[in-house]
Amino acid sequence: MVRLNVSVVTTLTRLALPGMVSRQSGKILNLASVVGYQPAGPGMAAYYATKAYVLSLSKGLALELKGSGVTVTALSPGVTASSFEARSGASGTRLYRWVPAMSAKAVALAGYRGMMRKKTVVIPGIIAKLFSLAGELPPRGIALEVNRWLLKRAGSHGSSNS
Repeated sequence: MVRLNVSVVTTLTRLALPGMVSRQSGKILNLASVVGYQPAGPGMAAYYATKAYVLSLSKGLALELKGSGVTVTALSPGVTASSFEARSGASGTRLYRWVPAMSAKAVALAGYRGMMRKKTVVIPGIIAKLFSLAGELPPRGIALEVNRWLLKRAGSHGSSNS
């Protein structure tokens, strides 16, 4: 996961950029995530960190490439209908029970449209926008506890009341 979200994204970008810059034309669309705005989540610290990297790299490159004819867009979806829920172990959490998933098609279309409009960041859906904002506003400790609570499995008990 770290190799894919950090090394591969960086290497492919590094390989593609020189030709795009010399042609003064090109578009890069990176798949970040709404979790890139969050401090972390239980059992997913590395995933959150890699998505923060993709988001930061995309924003930084977009600024560096301004005026070059090359644009960089970070697509930062929230809960999306895919196999991620099961593979990540998030099945049955409050987040996946309560937050309606966007279709992969709707997320991809939003990313494509945003890229074509030369947007630096695309956050499809109002709920994802709220999650991104919620990750940046409160102190990190509060955001961490909210994420821990949201990613708690249904029926599990602990220090926080379900």
